[in-house]
Amino acid sequence: MTDMTEVTAVADVTDSADVIPRPRHAVAQDAFFDLGPDTRLVAGEGAGHTERWLRATLGAATGLPLAPGAGDGGGVVRLSLDGGLADEGYRLDVAPEGVHLTGGGPAGLFWGAQTLRQLLGPDAFRRAPLPGRRWRLPLGRIEDAPRFGWRGLMLDVSRHFMPKDGVLRYLDLMAAHKLNVLHFHLTDDQGWRIEIKRHPKLTETGSWRSRTKFGHRASPLWEDKPHGGYYTQEDIREIVAYAAARHITVVPEIDVPGHSQAAIAAYPELGNTDVIDTTALTVWDTWGVCPNVLAPTENTLRFYEGVFEEVLELFPSEFVHIGGDECPKDQWRASPTAQARIAELGLADEDELQSWFIQHFDTWLSERGRRLIGWDEILEGGLAKGAAVSSWRGYAGGIAAARAGHDVVMCPEQQVYLNFREDGGEDEPVPIAFVRTLEDVYRFEPVPAELTPQESGHVIGTQANLWTEVTENQERVDYQLFPRLAAFAEVAWSDLPAPADRDYAAFERRMATHYRRLDAFGVAYRPPAGPLPWQRRPGVLGRPMDGPPPNK
Repeated sequence: MTDMTEVTAVADVTDSADVIPRPRHAVAQDAFFDLGPDTRLVAGEGAGHTERWLRATLGAATGLPLAPGAGDGGGVVRLSLDGGLADEGYRLDVAPEGVHLTGGGPAGLFWGAQTLRQLLGPDAFRRAPLPGRRWRLPLGRIEDAPRFGWRGLMLDVSRHFMPKDGVLRYLDLMAAHKLNVLHFHLTDDQGWRIEIKRHPKLTETGSWRSRTKFGHRASPLWEDKPHGGYYTQEDIREIVAYAAARHITVVPEIDVPGHSQAAIAAYPELGNTDVIDTTALTVWDTWGVCPNVLAPTENTLRFYEGVFEEVLELFPSEFVHIGGDECPKDQWRASPTAQARIAELGLADEDELQSWFIQHFDTWLSERGRRLIGWDEILEGGLAKGAAVSSWRGYAGGIAAARAGHDVVMCPEQQVYLNFREDGGEDEPVPIAFVRTLEDVYRFEPVPAELTPQESGHVIGTQANLWTEVTENQERVDYQLFPRLAAFAEVAWSDLPAPADRDYAAFERRMATHYRRLDAFGVAYRPPAGPLPWQRRPGVLGRPMDGPPPNK
């Protein structure tokens, strides 16, 4: 090829070349390879899965058969693996005679297919062809690989239930942005969302609440109708398989010992029966930190071991998330049973009792070849041996864990809690906490500067979190996540400069095309100019916080 220009991101040959997340290395030429009815799709050994995905996805959008075989004058899209590339890395060559997409492994090949789809233009994200559409790829080469191995999205389906089809849709959106971990928050005070066959009341009772607070917990508004739902084990298997076909790992979260009122409402013996009448508890209908926590008894341990046994059968992930956050200790302080347990174990206080609880399941999971991960409160009272930490209360917990030799997923609320409001304007729907703009997310840095290179190696990745207390349906989830999830995906994937040196203006230019992809996908994102009239929630109380968030 001639007249090639090397660039740090895809050259602005055409608006369809604005790839997100930004590739590591690309060259481009102002010429194109056209896909047509005679273009063939040829897969080498180990490339069959991406071949089938491309044929199904691009076939639906373009109407082209992309038939297998050598082809006859229409060019070839060739897929192959090359062990010399990183497992999640890929190389995409587009020449006049055809396309060669090479992955270091099946995952890398699949991520390369996402780039190929983006290069075809926004209409490649539709599910049926538009008449008269021309399909072409800019000539050039892209070489790419991710910065982090854990590029996650946490979806809270406990506060507001997301039907199975919505979860599958988000897996497709994650794949389109090269995100590879779905942290699936399945249980909380407001609802239990996974079928456990040996404990059927968890879903019979625990998956439904009688009403729901509308807005912040201080809001006077209620939605006076039952809310809930759950995933059958067949649903979970389908979700996990659908994710795996897109090289996404689903990490389940089953909360212990706090955030457990839904479970206690179903099985009152799990609570601190010597302190309160747990038989009077119902699935919680409001928000905040709930005082009703699990009792530290052998019965509770055996019950949750049974839960986790079924969870492990459904989720093959290396990590299992056990929560461990926001566990008030007041009931334990008042409980003779809990105090007797502290004395029996020779513990100093209730913080160490929580650490004992976490360590029990760390050992239990390790014996079954899995790894425990929890929110950074598991540091309190002593960090469980072998555990990994989701650092949410800022960077401090992650820094402490990394310095102690524990793996860390950085997800500080001040930076990447996407339920936080996107703008300071009065029209933002149910404004929560600090303003986190698209640019703020783009300038998020997951690895704190104070870590040494060796310590930094324990930062295995990063994730954006979406809590759904005030995010009641798919459109609201879309609004809170997008476009900021696109910026986060670039932070997680791309090898970007220091935050102050990042070219946000160039990212915004690429987003102009990406909004059209989101339109084609049917995403109800927040427009750059602000919320549309039907995206607002006038009169619904939020809890905005002024000024920049603490960065620590």
